Amino acid sequence: MTPPAPTLDVLLPRNPAGRSELPPQDDEAALLALYAAAPAPEASDARARWVRGVMVSTLDGAATGADGRSGSIHDAADGRVFGALRALADVVLVGLGTAAAEGYPPLVVDAPLRAGRRAAGRPDALVTAVVTGSGDLPPRLLGDEGPGSDDNAPAGPPPLVVTHARCPRLAPLRERLGTDAVLVTGEDRVGLDRALDALAERGLTRVQAEGGPHLLGRLVAAGLVDELDLTVSPLLVGGPAPRSLALDDWLDPAVDARLVHLLHARGVLLGRWHLA
Repeated sequence: MTPPAPTLDVLLPRNPAGRSELPPQDDEAALLALYAAAPAPEASDARARWVRGVMVSTLDGAATGADGRSGSIHDAADGRVFGALRALADVVLVGLGTAAAEGYPPLVVDAPLRAGRRAAGRPDALVTAVVTGSGDLPPRLLGDEGPGSDDNAPAGPPPLVVTHARCPRLAPLRERLGTDAVLVTGEDRVGLDRALDALAERGLTRVQAEGGPHLLGRLVAAGLVDELDLTVSPLLVGGPAPRSLALDDWLDPAVDARLVHLLHARGVLLGRWHLA
């Protein structure tokens, strides 16, 4: 049974009139308005896109639990915000490892949030763009493992694939998904800047990068992430789990972040940061 969505306390910015809360709403209008208050993609810079990294971490810095999945370290507060962020996105960008480990299906926005998307001219379904150098794709994402839990949801679209020219499965991918769904963005390695440009050319300018840590690390190192939405769960897991950014080298210089707001529910902290 899914636990009820909690009320979120707005810790920062402080409300001079007293405590500020965001109780759950069917359409999450207040929560969507809070997270939508950002530069429009067309106004952010010449690239005409807004890339939002979304991650969860434990108190000791782990991006996954012992099962190798982020789903085991998040809770209903994180799930509530995560659903709202997806409702604001045009496309979810995800690495193959995360898509496989987390069992990504073809994505649709939760039913109560679809009206807001329609009002903004967006479809109910979310485009998923999978970054894969090998050309492998999880069967569930291709719709090969049956319907998801919401049988009344509109069918999510097949994924876009972001790969490179030397991908060993390039031809089968094009045959299965169609040439237009396979974005070749580099010679022997995926070019993430080119990938984001290709998505923007399709009108997919609000990009939600859901990891994993290696993909998000590459995006941040290349200066391609505008915003980081990081949930900190009140858990300690130890072990050899990856951090939110998995990089071999230090970021030089370090990336500055500006806190936009900080929410709280039952010990869970949900921070929204704009990156310099």
